[in-house]
Amino acid sequence: MFFYTRYPSSNVLKNFFPDVKFNRCITSQLIKWFSNFREFYYIQMEKFARQAIVDGISDIKDMTVSRDSELFRALNMHYNKANDFHVPDRFMEVSEITLHEFYSAISTAKDSDPSWKKAIYKVICKLDSDVPEEFKTSSYL
Repeated sequence: MFFYTRYPSSNVLKNFFPDVKFNRCITSQLIKWFSNFREFYYIQMEKFARQAIVDGISDIKDMTVSRDSELFRALNMHYNKANDFHVPDRFMEVSEITLHEFYSAISTAKDSDPSWKKAIYKVICKLDSDVPEEFKTSSYL
């Protein structure tokens, strides 16, 4: 699910986890899990953006996220260890946009502001996609 939406609403979670009896505590826990998923995602993006700067990459166009890139492997191993799911192309695009956002912010010293990541989060949250209906089928439950 994280490959499609990094910021799921409680309604989305309820729709895709019909076997869960939701209450405030359960909903909060699922939202917290997605927060942890995002934290790992953003940590990786920052790490790879900083490494690109150290490596002397000066053109943002030279930074891509492909299925054979180290960044993709790190994310896929975390979210999809058994390779049960095909990672959608849109996730690759969003990952590359995220990497570019981190690189731009760091390379222009915006990271000196304690809240520098908030601007990136605002961009990325708008890039969520609909989760395919097939995730509601019994084969995914």
